[in-house]
Amino acid sequence: MKIQHFQDTDTLYIELRATDIVKTRDLDESTLIDLDGKGNICVITIEHASERAGIPAFSYEQIPAPSS
Repeated sequence: MKIQHFQDTDTLYIELRATDIVKTRDLDESTLIDLDGKGNICVITIEHASERAGIPAFSYEQIPAPSS
């Protein structure tokens, strides 16, 4: 996974997997979703990110699976 914030355009680019993009869909007027050939989400692009996504605050946490 790769997350980039382009300050000059205030665009947040979230790459979930690096693969060929087959289709791009508009989720709304400021959010794009890129899909691979199987329809899996590969990239999410958010415009006006500082207003919509709380940039520059960022937190990442990996939650372990429960033990059996």
